[in-house]
Amino acid sequence: MTADHPEETQGGEPAGENPTVDDELVEASVVEDEAVAAAAGDEALDGPSAGAVIEALLLTAGAPLSVERLKSLTEIEDASEIRAIVEGLRVEYRESGRAFTVEEVGHGFRLLTLPEYAPWLDRLKKRETMTRLSPAALETLAIVAYRQPVLRADVEKIRGVDVGGALRSLVERGLVKVVGRAEEPGSPMLYGTTRRFLTVFGLNSLTDLPRAKDLRRR
Repeated sequence: MTADHPEETQGGEPAGENPTVDDELVEASVVEDEAVAAAAGDEALDGPSAGAVIEALLLTAGAPLSVERLKSLTEIEDASEIRAIVEGLRVEYRESGRAFTVEEVGHGFRLLTLPEYAPWLDRLKKRETMTRLSPAALETLAIVAYRQPVLRADVEKIRGVDVGGALRSLVERGLVKVVGRAEEPGSPMLYGTTRRFLTVFGLNSLTDLPRAKDLRRR
């Protein structure tokens, strides 16, 4: 048999073209690797759940995140879906006995520790805003909160003393701001509380303030 005619095996097929056991193992390994890679790719495309993403955002944010802000950050278009996810986090935290929950304060959502842990947290760090406000400033803040928009002169009538220093301190701390001017001679400034006031005191809106009659009962 010449070189022009390759050797044939007993089965009549050219030598070297029969798949060996090693060839089959290599092929099986390649198929398995491709399947694993495809599965890993699918998992990477899925990414973390929407709940986990929102939880991370709330954990990192230094201020409440509104529904609109969360929609923008997560690219979830439906506001009701955002609220459903937040409610799901609340349920998860409650059922797992977490020390925190999600609350709607200052027109947005924020992760907050539960009230029963306040004594230990106060030991770690006193609430700076409360401890640094003088009794005069706290009294002035209460009047502004309940009477806003209110003139400085009206606050002074209620307190019976000059409140210029107290108002200035509250404005500097971002708890009170000028919200307009009265339509009277001199156009005196009208004062009201800020969004930071709501956040600091754990309120979603001014309607969450304790009612005056409830305070009198105490």
